[in-house]
Amino acid sequence: MLIQWYPGHMHKASKEVKAILPQVDLVIEVLDARIPFSSQNPMLSKLRGDKPCIKILNKSDLADPDRTQQWQAFLEREQGVKTLAITSDQPERTRQLPELCHRMLPNRQESNRLLTALIIGIPNVGKSTLINCLAGRTIAKTGNEPAITKHQQRIDIGNGIILLDTPGMLWPNLENKNTGYRLAATGAIKDTAIDHDDIAYFVAEMLIQEYPDLVKSRYQLETCPRSETELLGVIGKQRGCLRAGGLIDLDKVAKILLQELRAGTLGRITLETPSMMTEELAELEIIRAEKEAKKKARKEKWKDQAT
Repeated sequence: MLIQWYPGHMHKASKEVKAILPQVDLVIEVLDARIPFSSQNPMLSKLRGDKPCIKILNKSDLADPDRTQQWQAFLEREQGVKTLAITSDQPERTRQLPELCHRMLPNRQESNRLLTALIIGIPNVGKSTLINCLAGRTIAKTGNEPAITKHQQRIDIGNGIILLDTPGMLWPNLENKNTGYRLAATGAIKDTAIDHDDIAYFVAEMLIQEYPDLVKSRYQLETCPRSETELLGVIGKQRGCLRAGGLIDLDKVAKILLQELRAGTLGRITLETPSMMTEELAELEIIRAEKEAKKKARKEKWKDQAT
């Protein structure tokens, strides 16, 4: 399954970002610490050029702490950005952000000019909650679903900083199917746009491979199930998700598993690592090359037929 989800306001937002970047001193990208790669917007690195950038790994209380450290080191080394891991229940860490912004632009502070920062992130990554914490008041609307913010906002958060807030943006074509699955699993894509069963199978397979001890602990098992079908069956029986004849109600099981993942009930889980992404990007390059070769062959065939 290749998930496609790109509401019209996101297309508009990407055009607005291009137009406003010349006025911006610094870019703040809010990521989901559970999927630091998949929650990045690949358009942003091209759009921002050489402007300083801070990557916020939000919801770090739900993420694997060891993998969060791996991602911070990777992003700072490979992308030349600064990183900060935060969570909504530790506002003191969030309030380190203004100081970090000023440290990255020391000349701006000395001139007493306001620093303008563009804050950007995919839907449901916690950007609005972050803004409210920085401002010390409710400015941005929040909600546990994607695509809450619909319009650009200009927000004075004090400390000599103006934030330009934009609607959450996903990119038009989620080319890597695993990226689409991870976004759906963490709630960045509206549930009405996904097949719960399909996403649950992806999550179950990942849990068995990467977090078998958490699976055993959560579902009080002596051994970890060997397949995603077996795991979903175990959950269905434990939660009473049965249809007539004792069959598992897969849709109910899928929704339960996704809810427990998103809430952190299963434990602190990160769905991807830098090494995973390196492998997937290499595979994607092969796929792209194959597509381009087929496209070129079709053009040659049409040219031969025309002559």
